Amino acid sequence: MNSSSLQYRIYLVILIVVFLTGMLGLMAIEQFSALDALYFTVATISTVGYGDLHPVTPAGKILAIIIILTGVGCFVGFVANSIEYLIAQRERKLRVKKLNMIIGIFFMEVGTTFLKKFSAQDPNAEEIRSVLLVSDNWSDAEFSHADEVLKNHIPQLNSRTINLGELKEFLVRYKGFLLSLLENPQLVEHENFIPLLLEIFHMTEELNIRKRLTDLPPSDYDHLSEDINRIYRYLIAEWLTYMKHLKQNYPHLFSLAMRTNPFDADASPMVE
Repeated sequence: MNSSSLQYRIYLVILIVVFLTGMLGLMAIEQFSALDALYFTVATISTVGYGDLHPVTPAGKILAIIIILTGVGCFVGFVANSIEYLIAQRERKLRVKKLNMIIGIFFMEVGTTFLKKFSAQDPNAEEIRSVLLVSDNWSDAEFSHADEVLKNHIPQLNSRTINLGELKEFLVRYKGFLLSLLENPQLVEHENFIPLLLEIFHMTEELNIRKRLTDLPPSDYDHLSEDINRIYRYLIAEWLTYMKHLKQNYPHLFSLAMRTNPFDADASPMVE
C-alpha cells in the first residue's frame, strides 16, 4: 500500500468517526433528529454554515467546536487526498498498460520462440500442456488453476539435448533488444520480469565464456541445465500472466496469441 492510499484511508476513517460522533452527540445533547444532525454536521464540516440550526446547550456548543476543529481540516485533507489518490491510480494504470506493452513486445520478439524451443525439449511438458491451452471461455478460475499447476511443475530440461550453439546465437542476436528492455523504467513495476531478463543475460554470459559448447563435463551440463530450467519457469509464468491480460483487455491480440500458442502442437496462425 503506497502512502497516498494509506493517507486516503486514514482521512476517510477519521471523517466517518467525526460524522458519527457529531450526529450521535447532537441527537443526544440537542435532541436533533437524525436528518437535522446529519445536515448540521455536513454544513459545519464543509464550512457552509447556513446558521439555520445551531446548538444551544454548553455541551452542544463544545461538541460543535470539536466538530469544527477535527472535521474541517480532515474534510479538506480528505478531498485533496482523494484527488491525489485518483490521479495516482490513473497514472499507475497507464504504467501497467505500458509495462504490458513491453512484455508483449518481448514475447513477440523472443519469449514465444524460447517457449517453443524449451517446451519441445521438456520431457514433462504433457503435465502442463493441457492446462495451458487457453481459450476465449477461460475465466479467472481457469487462470488460477493453471497457475497452481505451474507452481507444482518441475521442468526437466537437459542441456545435453539442447543445441547450445544455436541457443547462444539466438541470445547474442537479441542481446541488444533485451538490454533496451532492461533500460525501460516501467519494468520497476514488475517484480518478476527483471529477474527473467537477468537470468537470460546470465545464460548468455555462461555460453559466451565457454570455448566450446559440446563434449562438456557432466557437472557443467548439469549447471547449464539448472540455468535453462530457471529461465523456463519464469517464462511460463510470465506468459500465462500476459495471456490473462490480453484476454481481459485486447481480444484481437489474444486471438493471435492463442493461434500461436507455444504449448499447442496444432497451433496455426491461420484463422479457420
